[in-house]
Amino acid sequence: MNGTIGSFSEIAAFAHEVAQDAGSQALQWFRRPIDVSVKADESPVTEADRQVEEAIRARIAGRFPEHSIFGEEYGIKGSFDAPTWVIDPIDGTRSFISGSPLWGTLIALSDNQSSQLGVIEMPALKESWTAAAAAGSWFNASDGTRAPCRTSDRSKLSEAIFYTTSPFYFSDDEREPILEISQSTAMCRFGGDCYNYGLLASGHVDLVIESKLEPYDFMALVPVIEEAGGVITDWEGKRLTLASGKRVIAASNAALHEEALLLLSR
Repeated sequence: MNGTIGSFSEIAAFAHEVAQDAGSQALQWFRRPIDVSVKADESPVTEADRQVEEAIRARIAGRFPEHSIFGEEYGIKGSFDAPTWVIDPIDGTRSFISGSPLWGTLIALSDNQSSQLGVIEMPALKESWTAAAAAGSWFNASDGTRAPCRTSDRSKLSEAIFYTTSPFYFSDDEREPILEISQSTAMCRFGGDCYNYGLLASGHVDLVIESKLEPYDFMALVPVIEEAGGVITDWEGKRLTLASGKRVIAASNAALHEEALLLLSR
């Protein structure tokens, strides 16, 4: 892939810049009156979601016209056989429309359907995480400092801080093991969307489990978690790709991941 699109560091810098610009654009609508529509899957969408994704697509197409682009609002342009940018203009639209700052812009680049770089941009917080395969995971703070990420060494459920966006996102058969896990951990909190995974990469959160996710929700998270030393898979323990299903588990280390998977498998 590098031979056709330049150095990987240049690509990562480009992705980070695009995510920052997209976040700045989204902020123009944040905490202001905005029309909200409901999509076929009953999730909300705003004009901000659509216009920000259009802007991201235009930037990518202008720089890498041979690449495919897959986004939440406009689907796939091209083929997954080519290097594919995977984008979510506003991850956490419910947070966005209700004034919570815990929404983000997600950008990933996949090759052979596996994520090679990822950006989690939190515009309202002025924080972000960037990661690329074999190049580490980095936290970019609001004061402009940049620091490498490392997940925690808490390896038991009884010690773990567990986050999930909402208990209502789980089906009836999924909810029982999630309840058992929440009662087995040291702390359980709800909310956060993509922010939870950044907190996990930085060692503040130890376990995140979710359902009803799509590739544009999780592809950017994969390198951020893995390059920080964590584990992120589906509920069967399989590595996440563009073909993965909707269930995702991220843990600070392999031991905690395995213990949580055992409960999910019940």
